[in-house]
Amino acid sequence: MVDLLISGPEGKIEAKYSHNKDLQSPIAIILHPDPSRGGTMNTKIVFKLYKIFISNGFSTIRFNFRGVGKSEGIYDNGEGELSDAASVLDWLQQYNTNSKVCWVVGFSFGAWVAMQLLMRRPEINGFVSVSPPANIRDFSFLAPCPSSGLIVHGDKDNIASFDSTKILAEKLQKQKKVDIKFKPIKGADHFYENFSNEFTEVVDKYIKENII
Repeated sequence: MVDLLISGPEGKIEAKYSHNKDLQSPIAIILHPDPSRGGTMNTKIVFKLYKIFISNGFSTIRFNFRGVGKSEGIYDNGEGELSDAASVLDWLQQYNTNSKVCWVVGFSFGAWVAMQLLMRRPEINGFVSVSPPANIRDFSFLAPCPSSGLIVHGDKDNIASFDSTKILAEKLQKQKKVDIKFKPIKGADHFYENFSNEFTEVVDKYIKENII
């Protein structure tokens, strides 16, 4: 793993990157929860996702949005954070020019930003969206959703509404040409406390079944 400072729209973006030596290894970018609520690239679930993707052979990057850690700039409620994510994805692609598989992964606020990145970058061909805050943020831009992917949500989440995400997932599942898997984790809260193994198993299984 290497520590990086990547050039972004508001200055440097702090990131951690693990490179797979296979020249055609898939790539994954992981986006963290709401910085205004203490979310960082070291949030437990973000770190867990990072490790899961590395173990599945991905060249994987996680980073701090503007204003978090050593990343320059100030919180921008989503718009600037989307630009940050695009800059980090540019960097990731530049160092993995032979990769044909690109997944975007996000937790909570990061899931909302990740899905917007998915809409703007046709080269992204997979996603994992963890606890997307469909009751707080507008996901109507996913019309249609351009890629198949996985949505994971704890059914005892008291931050991002489980029911709102279930409705969103059902709507996306009706779209043709994409396969959206919705995996509820029974008993889990927003942070999957005490459900770490179940969470890992769901994400790991999905990656193994869907990596091209």
